[in-house]
Amino acid sequence: MVYYKEYDSFLLTLRDLGVVHIRETHPAITDEHLQEILDFRKKLNLLLRDLKKSLPKDVLLTPAKTLLKEECLALITRIEELNRQKMQLSASLQAIGKDLDYLSIWGDFSYKTIQNLRKAGYEVSFYTIPASKYNPEWNEQYNAFLVNTYQSVSYFVTVTKAGIPVEIEAEKAKMPEKDKVGLKLLQEEFQIKMEKSNEELLQIVVNNYNSLLLFDKELQDEFNLKSVSAQSEKCADDKLMLLEGWVPTVEIPAMETALEKQRYYFQQLPVKEEDNIPIKLENNAFIRLFEPITRMYSLPNYREFDPTPFFAPFFMLFFGLCFGDGGYGLLMVIACTLLKKKVATEMKPVLTLFQYFGLTAIVVGICTGSFFGIALAEVPALMKIKNYFVSSDNLMTFSIVIGLVQIIFGKIVAAFKIKMQQGVKYSIAPFAWVFVITALVMVWGLPMLNVKLPAILTTILYGVAGAGLLVAYLYNSPGKNVFLNFGSGLWNTYNVASGLLGDTLSYIRLFAIGLTGAILGGVFNTLAISMTEGMNIVARVIVMLLILLVGHAINISLCTISSLVHPLRLIFVEYYKNSEFEGGGKAYEPFKKA
Repeated sequence: MVYYKEYDSFLLTLRDLGVVHIRETHPAITDEHLQEILDFRKKLNLLLRDLKKSLPKDVLLTPAKTLLKEECLALITRIEELNRQKMQLSASLQAIGKDLDYLSIWGDFSYKTIQNLRKAGYEVSFYTIPASKYNPEWNEQYNAFLVNTYQSVSYFVTVTKAGIPVEIEAEKAKMPEKDKVGLKLLQEEFQIKMEKSNEELLQIVVNNYNSLLLFDKELQDEFNLKSVSAQSEKCADDKLMLLEGWVPTVEIPAMETALEKQRYYFQQLPVKEEDNIPIKLENNAFIRLFEPITRMYSLPNYREFDPTPFFAPFFMLFFGLCFGDGGYGLLMVIACTLLKKKVATEMKPVLTLFQYFGLTAIVVGICTGSFFGIALAEVPALMKIKNYFVSSDNLMTFSIVIGLVQIIFGKIVAAFKIKMQQGVKYSIAPFAWVFVITALVMVWGLPMLNVKLPAILTTILYGVAGAGLLVAYLYNSPGKNVFLNFGSGLWNTYNVASGLLGDTLSYIRLFAIGLTGAILGGVFNTLAISMTEGMNIVARVIVMLLILLVGHAINISLCTISSLVHPLRLIFVEYYKNSEFEGGGKAYEPFKKA
């Protein structure tokens, strides 16, 4: 709470601290001035983006200097004028190029000669007609000269005395206003103008690009400052300004010390249940790579777990299973390693993530015996270890098993979330269902994998399942009637059974997509061999390389898309549902300088 005369300096102090996420109480975007800033920044950002693309590599830009708004507007206006001028010149040069191409069909002639003929009383006309319809009799009747036949079209001229009608069923050619000489002179003139425009534009960009960037940052600061000011509440006859915001716990001491120095009044308020507390994800370097995936769907709300560390290992494994080829994975690792040296800093984490994906694909591809579409189990040199490769049947089983593991893991996460949000007694039934599902999966699933359980262990697992069902049926809603709980338990049994079956079957896509990629790679290898049989060695090598490059490029593209889309579906649908992910969190965006 600040005295209104000190409020501007207070906001600057708060901005310098850069730790307070301002609580929005009013829609700031309705302010006309703020909307003007937004519109201007949008226009400026589009311009800066286009200018950045036009900059030559390794060009040295002039350091930024502060611009007045009038100077910035003048620069933008001049840049837009130059861009319009360049577009007009480019269109004119294209039109001249087309005219020159058209005139080349008519041969080398001058319009001056035609004008001299007209002065002498002769009319020269240009015609085009399908080659099959050209009549040689026109040569005598109308003094016609066949100039050229191009793409089944005949181009001819007639030279007749002025006033004599030419009755020919042919289309009169639309000739350019200038001949070749005139067009080339005009072309040179426009090219000189284009070069001057490019030089002027480049000079403006080199001298002012950083200044325009700085001006954009200043606009952003102005927008943020006015937006925060719009969230202020006036009290005591507008003499006091009240502002609310969120601060990370670790930043509180530094903020309080800074505000106490300026003798500003502040107070911690109790958090209410309905408060939408901003979210700041805190993960290690590896898990941070997966945070963009979390943000694609939604940030978690403040009262639940961050799902990123829980799904990150699964997502990486799913990508490898869908990609399905060790050779493709190796290419991905190499490509990302090389690109990391050239791309902007903000893109490097994405490439690092794909490096991890590529490494997983290498491991999975080697285990399943697929390397650039080559079935490793069929390579004579590897026959001794043939039985160590994972077969397609085993891969399908593994996909189902890993799906069950993630589903059960999701239910464990959901149980812990309920324990955190509502208390231990409300989490007892969810934990009971975890024990029931795990016990029954072990009793019924392990024998299908040729794992024989001792009779005593089977009995214990059935006992655990029975005890879990008893708890899930009788204590699923603490404090309610036991009969209501029993009915609710029956309904939950149906939901769990049907949901578990459908969710588990969804994971078969991991096996199917990975197998498809490996098979398609093998198909291109077979095509490269079979389609080039009988060719000489040089031609065969060239054609084989073309088929392999194009075919595997297509397959890698399809595999990459599938390996991103389907794991996303499994995480966002199956895992998020079973872990009871709510989402709806709002990102922590502190008020600070741009």
